[in-house]
Amino acid sequence: MKAGGEDFEFEPVDLVRAYVITRGRELPDDQELSLITLVTAAPAEGRRPTRLTPEEERLLDICSAGYLSVAEVAGHTRLPLGVVRIVLASLAESGHLMTRPPVPRARNADKDLLEEVLNGLTRKFG
Repeated sequence: MKAGGEDFEFEPVDLVRAYVITRGRELPDDQELSLITLVTAAPAEGRRPTRLTPEEERLLDICSAGYLSVAEVAGHTRLPLGVVRIVLASLAESGHLMTRPPVPRARNADKDLLEEVLNGLTRKFG
């Protein structure tokens, strides 16, 4: 194709609009499905859903290996993070995924206790 005296070649793009993949659904609350929420595929018990989109199938396959964070799942796909969150929330609502809240942050250790342990180790082992 010529435009302005230059040769152009259009590259095929495998782009599917986000609203097609999400079916127009909205983002879930951060409390419901944050970036660090852990997800895994629910036990299939011999039944694999037949009415899933290719994106849903792909996300279920990724999640079948064990618990992954939402951010990790998104990193394994070429989909935008918001789209992944919406599809994962939909799969969780339909019972195909199990979610687990993130592991709570550990509290800081007591400085005095750590110093006592260090002093004890130093006395014992030099």
